[in-house]
Amino acid sequence: MAKIATNNTFEELLQDSRLVIVDFWATWCGPCRMLSPILDQVEEEMADKISVVKVNVDDADEVAARFRIMSIPTLLFFKNGQIVDKTVGAMPKNVLVEKINSNL
Repeated sequence: MAKIATNNTFEELLQDSRLVIVDFWATWCGPCRMLSPILDQVEEEMADKISVVKVNVDDADEVAARFRIMSIPTLLFFKNGQIVDKTVGAMPKNVLVEKINSNL
């Protein structure tokens, strides 16, 4: 199950041995609502390899500003606390799985 990050909890949620996918989203964002169930499904299927952290840009504005998030949905891929990849926009499940596998 995806973890919800706040300005205060974001850093600790990156501390994971798995690939951490940070989903920057907002309730008013249509493409975010399209991507969210896909991300949830992939997280369930790949739980041993990935962790998903959701950042609502309206609630965790400091985190969004820190990573200069201009468009949503944006996914940042973290390995050992470092950004290794980034995608912007909704995508089909197969594209997301390919992106994850290329970063494992």
